[in-house]
Amino acid sequence: MTEMNPVTAYTDGDVDTNDTTQRSLESMAAERYSRRNAMFRGAGATTMAFMGTSLLSACGDDGQGGTIGGAVSVSAGSSVATSAGRVVTLTGTVSGNGQDAGWTQRTGPAVALSGGGATVSFIAPAVAAATDLVFQFSAKPLIGEAVTATTTVRVSPAVLGFSAVAHSLADVVVVPEGYSVTVMGRLGDPIVAGTAAYKNDGSDADFDKRIGDHGDALHFFGLSAANKPDRNISTRGLMVQNHENISEQYLHPNGPTPAPRPLAEAIKEIECHGVSVTEYIDNGSRKWSLVQGGALNRRITPNTPMAFSGPAAGSPFLVTAYGKDGKIGRGTINNCANGVTGWNTYLTCEENYAGYFRRDASDDAARTVAEIDSLKRNGITSRSGNNDWSTASATDDRITRWNATIKGATAADDFRYEPNQFGWVVEIDPYDPKSTPRKRTALGRFGHEGAFVRAVAGQKPAFYMGDDSRGEYLYKFVSAATWVEADADAADRLAIGDKYMDTGTLYVARFNADGTGTWMPLVYSPTFPKRAASGSYREYTFTSQADICVNTRFAADALGATPMDRPEWTAGNPATGEIYLTLTNSNNSFRPVTGTNAANPRSYNDPKGPSNSAQTGNPNGHIVRLREDGDTTSATTFKWDIYLFGADATDANPTNVNISGLTTANDFSSPDGAWFSRASNPAGQINPLLWIETDDGALTDRTNCMLLAAIPGHVGDGGAYTVNNAGNTQNTFVGAKATAANLRRFLVGPSQCEITGIDSTPDGRTLFVGIQHPGESGSVTAPGSNWPDTQSNASAAKTVRPRSSIVAITRNDGGVIGL
Repeated sequence: MTEMNPVTAYTDGDVDTNDTTQRSLESMAAERYSRRNAMFRGAGATTMAFMGTSLLSACGDDGQGGTIGGAVSVSAGSSVATSAGRVVTLTGTVSGNGQDAGWTQRTGPAVALSGGGATVSFIAPAVAAATDLVFQFSAKPLIGEAVTATTTVRVSPAVLGFSAVAHSLADVVVVPEGYSVTVMGRLGDPIVAGTAAYKNDGSDADFDKRIGDHGDALHFFGLSAANKPDRNISTRGLMVQNHENISEQYLHPNGPTPAPRPLAEAIKEIECHGVSVTEYIDNGSRKWSLVQGGALNRRITPNTPMAFSGPAAGSPFLVTAYGKDGKIGRGTINNCANGVTGWNTYLTCEENYAGYFRRDASDDAARTVAEIDSLKRNGITSRSGNNDWSTASATDDRITRWNATIKGATAADDFRYEPNQFGWVVEIDPYDPKSTPRKRTALGRFGHEGAFVRAVAGQKPAFYMGDDSRGEYLYKFVSAATWVEADADAADRLAIGDKYMDTGTLYVARFNADGTGTWMPLVYSPTFPKRAASGSYREYTFTSQADICVNTRFAADALGATPMDRPEWTAGNPATGEIYLTLTNSNNSFRPVTGTNAANPRSYNDPKGPSNSAQTGNPNGHIVRLREDGDTTSATTFKWDIYLFGADATDANPTNVNISGLTTANDFSSPDGAWFSRASNPAGQINPLLWIETDDGALTDRTNCMLLAAIPGHVGDGGAYTVNNAGNTQNTFVGAKATAANLRRFLVGPSQCEITGIDSTPDGRTLFVGIQHPGESGSVTAPGSNWPDTQSNASAAKTVRPRSSIVAITRNDGGVIGL
């Protein structure tokens, strides 16, 4: 979360409106089994999986032949075992005058052999059970038939293949032994030819031509030589990244000027938000670099033209002085998590947009009761707006738009409804820099954290979305159209988005106490229930589907959806279809011991730091998972349980707080990002890896924020459980316990950062991770971090300003990340 800045008053809009002592697999992999007979004698799949990179040579089955020109013999090496995702090297030997030596695969799942001659290598494929792959090595004598020999590689199912990273408070990205970190695009790096290098002293401008700040969710889109989509390429691509927010103290020479803000400062800060599309290329052996003048490079900022589509497009709710017809607008802001469609487009999600807007005290008198309640329910209550942007000009509408106070005779004369233009899922075509992004109103308006897309042959695409604020809800949009696989490669990608995203049914989730759930449709009819009066809110009556799309929170309230502990990222298991929802945390004001429910069952105190300061509520968060009944996207019911509970393993109550049995090798707090490895490589097949990123404020006295890798089970692999919250019991359903085999800490970030944004190349051999706002609590004179300079220079100057950046993580042996 972003702290309040005392100079310019910022709020992110998150307001309440409703064990390593076990011997590691890698150390065992370093030991060689003596010979093939010892390897296979009585060995089960678990034992076989301990081999890492395998080098086969010298003593396998031999072949011999040839007389003219001398005898020729070959050896294919000894048989060994490994596990999915590991690099295997085959080395044959030839004695005599053999020629045309080479390897072929005889049996087992097909693999791609790289190299040639006597030495080739491959990535062990994903398997559900121990599987033998047989390879043949051959060479020809001068005259006669080829001489051959075979060897066997036994591949076992995937296992976590790294030693857990310890807690760290260092100002550096820490990864397991055997891995390397490369810093890629950083805040301010130029992406347009002719733009000067970033000075990082506060003097830089032109952020419509540079990478923005606070990089969040990201995705790597493969790029062919013809600049077209290529889902299989792992050496060249477009990195699309959200830029959620700014650390404004580092953007200006001496920090921000207090209000009234200079116009240039405000424009710089505005343009640091949004999305970047930037080409990257592998220069060989997974050494990545940014292509500054890439033909498809693009910045999408809060000033970029946008189009609205779906039920709310053209409605009075979206009319402004800029978009008088309610069909166009400008820009996207506070872009948090994301989604990726099956037709090669990117979904960016507008989260805590509300705090950017100002409403003067006089505004309430000019509003209807319904408008006032809508503004409040969506958090648009500030009298200054984040960063005081609205004070930078009285005439420039790039500035005046941030003041939502009614000033004109009609909505077309001012920006009273400008806040309604935000809080949407925005579709972007990364391959067409001239295209206009589209805000998809059918998916509802709220604090969108992400939009995981599940497109399955014969089913309707579904979009799973969290509303990131305490007490908000989980949503699903199901398209009216059934997925047609030919649409995956359509040229007019945004038109395909029209097909699947403008018509369908929006649902909100209710989690029942018995471990079942219901998707409740948010579909207007004259009998759609009113939002009942409560607290300071008056009764609200819906008038249309556009009204429901704009006031989605009110509609979900009306149906009795389950309030959750900050619903953030959604991720789907590509093998099972199960959906995972991270619930970052909640405080005691929303989740007291008497205010739990089955899906949010804990309320406790996690004291922090030497002062033992109280952190009450659910400060460490948890992860819920669900499985649709019938495994269909259009199901209206589901089963659920709680996959993991965050906790401080050192001192958490083992019965009522550390329910998942975390240790110091895998404990975490405040899960935020969640992502499954791509199904195009072994890490995303059979039993895919789940990656968990944290945005923590509760465990940061022990460690910086982190990334964990997990091999999750499935809904129902645990059972019923009763939590005792200071004498108040709560029944729930929990997943299987965490162990060293199924959950490990993979990475720890630098000081004061959040780990957010994750993807990989299709082959799984490069992992991209976002490091957001390092040093966010520091100042110009005393930065809270000096990263990324510290990544390669431990003696970096203590005055160097930190920069949000992407890192590329690779295995030194070239294997699949995590396995």
